[in-house]
Amino acid sequence: MTSREKRNLKLGAAALCTLAAFFALFLVSRVEALADKAPAVGSAAPGFTLQSESGKPVSLYDYRGKWVVLYFYPKDFSPGCTIEAHRFERDIKKYRKLGAVILGVSMQSASSHAKFCAKEGLDFKLLADPDGRVSRLYGSVLHLIVTTLSSRHTFLISPKGVIVKEYLHVNPYRHSAQVLRDLAALEAPASLNR
Repeated sequence: MTSREKRNLKLGAAALCTLAAFFALFLVSRVEALADKAPAVGSAAPGFTLQSESGKPVSLYDYRGKWVVLYFYPKDFSPGCTIEAHRFERDIKKYRKLGAVILGVSMQSASSHAKFCAKEGLDFKLLADPDGRVSRLYGSVLHLIVTTLSSRHTFLISPKGVIVKEYLHVNPYRHSAQVLRDLAALEAPASLNR
């Protein structure tokens, strides 16, 4: 390879890296722009009914009187989503002790969710949002070049149906522990008044 070819190869690699950086910034800006449309903390959680992994309809209203951890995730079986689901499953007894249910939402089918729950041993509901309607209601849509997915966002909804906490920048490894801490802090004053 001549020195000119090597220089051209280096320039091409640099141009590719620059293009990749701009693409990454574009994706982040698209996610953050959509996150701005998420319902505000303190507002009523938008209602919905979606099909669960068992094929039965599930409505947010079904859980009035309970805390709801409503988490949106991109895709069944992807590494980050699997880790996040495992962490919620690991902590499921703690959530139940605090009177909370976990509802996961993504744009995959109920059939995909059923396979994901069976393979990963998940004991909470995953809801199918194939047209992205509910993901859009919650400002949780990620537009990629070739597909659209749910963004990794979570909303903590009070027993009265009010959004009390939102998580728009989620680390799948630490997220469940963070939500549990926040839920315990919110639930502690309520238990004193019972």
